[in-house]
Amino acid sequence: MEHKEDKKLNIKDLEKKFIECEKKRDEYLTGWQRARADYLNNKKNEAERAGNLIFFAQSEIILEIISVLDNFEKAEQEIQKFLDDDSCVGFENFYNGFTQIKKQMREILKNYEIEEIKTIGEKFSPDFAEAIEEIKEEDKDAGIIVEEIEKGYKFKDKIIRPAKVKVAK
Repeated sequence: MEHKEDKKLNIKDLEKKFIECEKKRDEYLTGWQRARADYLNNKKNEAERAGNLIFFAQSEIILEIISVLDNFEKAEQEIQKFLDDDSCVGFENFYNGFTQIKKQMREILKNYEIEEIKTIGEKFSPDFAEAIEEIKEEDKDAGIIVEEIEKGYKFKDKIIRPAKVKVAK
């Protein structure tokens, strides 16, 4: 009889140990899953930080290119005045070459996913534009951008340079 009772005690002890082992297993599994999720989140965050670092390093160069493009556009406006003058015969080839360079610069920005921010006719938002002046416009609702002083640019959802605009009041 003793032998049967020892077996019963051993089975009860084993059942307890088994239950304890299952609890520890579940605890370890939960801990491992949490650690894995933390690792994956950290890996994702690190990749995002590296991307932001690269973006900010490139943004300095991009801002310089944009400044040159701004000057091309100002010069293009001045050249257009000469083209309107009949005494400037043969100036068209120079103008065409000039605009081709400007087009190439825009293409470079496009290849790097740099886009102009559309402003004219849009509702003003300080997220993408800087209001330089409010002007009275009879046919425009208040807060609508009516004139662009300086183009704004963005890379995906990040503003590289806000547009400078005039807004209807």
